[in-house]
Amino acid sequence: MASVLVVEDDPFVRSALIRHLTEASHTVRSVGTALEALREVAHIGFDVVVLDLGLPDLDGAEALKMLRGVTDVPVIIATARDDEAEIVRLLNDGADDYLTKPFSVEHLSARMAAVLRRSRAGGTAEAPSRQVRVGGLAIDPLRREATLDGAVLDLTRREFDLLAFLAERPGVVASRKELLAEVWQQSYGDDQTIDVHLSWLRRKLGETAARPRYLHTLRGVGVKLEPPR
Repeated sequence: MASVLVVEDDPFVRSALIRHLTEASHTVRSVGTALEALREVAHIGFDVVVLDLGLPDLDGAEALKMLRGVTDVPVIIATARDDEAEIVRLLNDGADDYLTKPFSVEHLSARMAAVLRRSRAGGTAEAPSRQVRVGGLAIDPLRREATLDGAVLDLTRREFDLLAFLAERPGVVASRKELLAEVWQQSYGDDQTIDVHLSWLRRKLGETAARPRYLHTLRGVGVKLEPPR
C-alpha cells in the first residue's frame, strides 16, 4: 500500500478521500494549501501526491512546479478543469497523471496503482553493474548510489538519473532537448524543470552556477559534467 499526501482545500472532498483511501489500507496525510504541501514533501517521503488545482494560496499549476523543484514523487492532478491544452501543459510540467472531477475513489486508486507501477519500474530497471567515476564522484547505477569524496549523496530519483546520465558522458555537452528525452522521457517540456534540478544537484555537489566544479553550463548549448581542474 502507498503513503499518500492529499492536497485539497474542500473539506467535504478532502474528508471523503481520506476515508476511502484509508479504508483501502493506504497511509494518508492531508493539507489544504500549497505551502503546507511543500512543507510536507520536504520532510516526509510520500509515494504519491494527489494535488487539487484550486488551492486558496497558490494555483495548483504553480504548486506543481514548486513541488518538482524539491521532489520527484509521482503527482496526480485532481481538477474540475477539462481544457486539453492546460492538461497537456501540466503533464509537461511534471504531473504523472490527472483526474477530472468528479471521480470515484476506485478510479483514483486505479490511477495511483498505475503511476506507482511506472515509478517503481523506473527505479528498478536493469542497469550496468560497473561504477562510474568522475573526479571525486562515484556513481553506482545498480545500487542507485552516488558518493562525493566518499560521502553518500542524498539524491532524489530524478537527480540521480540526471547525474548518472551526465557522468556516463564526462566532458560531453548534453542539450536540454537530450536531457528531456533521456532523463525525463519527454519529447518537449519546460526548461525550468531542468534548471531547478540542476540547481538542487549543484547544491548537493557543493557548488553553484557561478562557481562550478563538476556541472558546467554552456549558455544556449547545454550542460556537461567533468572533473574539477
